Amino acid sequence: MGAYILRRLISAIPVLLGITVIVFAIMAMIPGDPATAILGSYATPENVEKLNRELGLDKPAVQRYFIWLGNMLTGDFGQSYALNRPVLDEVLKRFGATLILAGVAFVLCSGLGVLAGVVSAARQYGPADKAITFVVLLGISIPSFFLGMMMILLFAVKLRWLPVSGMYAIYGGGDLQDLLRHLVMPASALAVVATGVIARLSRGAVLEVLRQDFIRTARAKGVPERRVIQGHALRAAMVGIIPVLGIQAGFVLSGAVYIEMVFQWPGVGRMLVDAILKRDILLVQGGVVFVAACYVLFNIVVDVAQSLLDPRIKT
Repeated sequence: MGAYILRRLISAIPVLLGITVIVFAIMAMIPGDPATAILGSYATPENVEKLNRELGLDKPAVQRYFIWLGNMLTGDFGQSYALNRPVLDEVLKRFGATLILAGVAFVLCSGLGVLAGVVSAARQYGPADKAITFVVLLGISIPSFFLGMMMILLFAVKLRWLPVSGMYAIYGGGDLQDLLRHLVMPASALAVVATGVIARLSRGAVLEVLRQDFIRTARAKGVPERRVIQGHALRAAMVGIIPVLGIQAGFVLSGAVYIEMVFQWPGVGRMLVDAILKRDILLVQGGVVFVAACYVLFNIVVDVAQSLLDPRIKT
């Protein structure tokens, strides 16, 4: 297992390097002068030239990339010019809020998706299967940001049950109950599409296992149907379900960007949008690379979990 984890970590290195190249190239190709955009009304020729020197924008692009990469490898993600603070400090601060939102949404979509898929497969072509299929297809068809806005209109504006935006109340609050009230709508909106995808693919994985010989043997021995589903079919199907969960974790993490904008959640997604508008190059590059590294690391964890269920994967 140790050798397998080491191989997966080594294989992630070129992926992360490729991400750094893509992020740097995209930011370098954005039209306009970043120094002029950052300075705004203070963009005199002298100030622009000085800021370009401070940001290293007066150097060739290839040289800038390797300087930036070398600094990141030592833990220095640079300084956010707009916020006047280290990029890594700001990313870590915002990532905590994103991790709460994406983590709750992932738990919701994983639990509900797998449960719906198992029930649907166990009751194939029955009323429960048809009802779950209808709800799942409906959920997949509705964009998360649109659902979020509709939830705000219904639960916050009309019914006044839940707060409109933010992570905590502006005055008072700040406890766990306050956090949960602010978390209900954004986490639910973010989890809807992923829940539908996981449910559909879980249904297919469980149905495939239910057709196997060992399931027919268990039923022939008189094993209760619930135990057949939970103890045999679900365990075997998890080998195919776990990679789906890993992919949807990436979807949830990336989807947090627009959900954070809809609900004004103070996470990395909202930070990146603000940084792009302000042309805060180092903050954008550092934030994207950090999130991408977290996603790659999570996929390695998923692969390890899958290999524990099916040791043949390590070979």
